[in-house]
Amino acid sequence: MTNEPLIRSFVAIGDSFTEGLNDVLPDNTMAGWADRFAAMLARQPGGVRYANLAVRGRLLDRIVAEQLPTAIAAKPDLISFSAGGNDVLRTGFDVDATAARYEQAVVRMRATGARVLVFTGFDVGTTPVLRLARGRIAIYNELLRGIAQRHGCDLVDLWTLTPLHDRRIAFSDDRLHLSAAGHERVSRLVARTLGIPAPDPFAPWPEIVSAEASRRDDLLWARTHFLPWIGRHLRGRSSGDAITAKRPVLELFEPVDPPGTDDRAERTG
Repeated sequence: MTNEPLIRSFVAIGDSFTEGLNDVLPDNTMAGWADRFAAMLARQPGGVRYANLAVRGRLLDRIVAEQLPTAIAAKPDLISFSAGGNDVLRTGFDVDATAARYEQAVVRMRATGARVLVFTGFDVGTTPVLRLARGRIAIYNELLRGIAQRHGCDLVDLWTLTPLHDRRIAFSDDRLHLSAAGHERVSRLVARTLGIPAPDPFAPWPEIVSAEASRRDDLLWARTHFLPWIGRHLRGRSSGDAITAKRPVLELFEPVDPPGTDDRAERTG
């Protein structure tokens, strides 16, 4: 543990990554890395109060406009902030302007005295089509690292979380969102970044249950997941248009054990 005080309250803001997409609980709600991390905090004496305001599909400016004021008003010990991933994939993306707006949000959060947890983007080098955005993601990541350093934020470097490079295990069928196993690894890295004991997030997967995806698999993925995603964006729509925050109120968290915590490597896409 570090010398930092215990985290008694935690508010997560962001998009589908933080909402926990595709880490599905038995009641069809989403867990995700933030719920998994909050479950670790809930085991400490006195538990933890937790809110998750993240909504899938949100761009940076909408996260800042809709979620940030609520997070700041709650006065939590910790705010996690992951934003810009959907912006990066848009045509006309301006990396410097986006990073500048991101930094303004970080300044507002840090002014409250809260610890602020920020994230780099994933390395998409092994993902068809998305790998075309790898360069701009890398540049955005470098700007985020500088922001974190300037403002004393805790940085979770997802780019270097090597188990996520195996998308067959770490990502779900849509190849855009993490699987239960992937969310579990991120939760471990978050815990260790904040000085909280957790299993090794970098441990190799115990086994590979499936062969590498074929060209046919790639075409099926594009038709089933990628082309509909492109279509929504061209129409100015989002998968989160009718979605609201899953945990809008900062309250004592009573976790439900999510699937995948035994760290078995399962074929998910």
